[in-house]
Amino acid sequence: MADTDANIKRSDVPTVICDDVHIVYRVNTGGGGKGSATAALSRIVGRGKAEVNRGVRKVHAVRGVTFTAYRGEAIGLIGSNGSGKSTLLRAVAGLLPTESGKVYTDGQPSLLGVNAALMNDLTGERNVILGGLAMGMSREEVRSRYEGIVDFSGINEKGDFISLPMRTYSSGMGARLRFAIAAAKNHDVLLIDEALATGDRKFQIRSEERIRELRKEAGTVFLVSHSNKSIRDTCDRVLWLEKGQLLMDGPTEEVLRAYERETAR
Repeated sequence: MADTDANIKRSDVPTVICDDVHIVYRVNTGGGGKGSATAALSRIVGRGKAEVNRGVRKVHAVRGVTFTAYRGEAIGLIGSNGSGKSTLLRAVAGLLPTESGKVYTDGQPSLLGVNAALMNDLTGERNVILGGLAMGMSREEVRSRYEGIVDFSGINEKGDFISLPMRTYSSGMGARLRFAIAAAKNHDVLLIDEALATGDRKFQIRSEERIRELRKEAGTVFLVSHSNKSIRDTCDRVLWLEKGQLLMDGPTEEVLRAYERETAR
């Protein structure tokens, strides 16, 4: 269990504060134009409602979430699909504006997702270099850490894939390389969205060990995962979201047991 590791201690220094955060998406439904088929159908079925709202649908993705994260914590985010986990991470990373409420961060958050942008037409080698530079490493730092990144990702275990374009990689290989690049640098706040769901158990163990190292180095880690085992092995605290609301915030085992009881019904 992650919370039994005596070498990892939470400090009293807050790294992320979410204060009554609301996030609203505005989705263009295509019903705004009078000549569109969607608008015509909406006028027939919905009696003109598409014109009143001009074809824009509001989705209230996060509803009044409040919490404080501290240095040295690894925090899991759980909940059903569409519960607002990834949206909340994007807001903490500064990639989404809040409708109301505030997000405060101490240091620079870094978001790592399975779909994090790497350039498919470039080789893995070039992506390692560009990814490292994008995270603020110097060229010397990238060069000194290059072999470790490739070894950590494991993508060369069955051939010289690092010299091939990213478009030739499987989704799992791409995700492992993304994590390896992000994990090569110490982060004030590292946000991981489902990146540990890919790859074999050996890679997952390496990833979990690296997360614990990042925590020891005074960082804060957030992990979105549908794997309760990954959450148990990695996190000492869990936030449970449903329909955009924070249902529970507490020690990992306490929150996961409540979540598992609810989902077993």
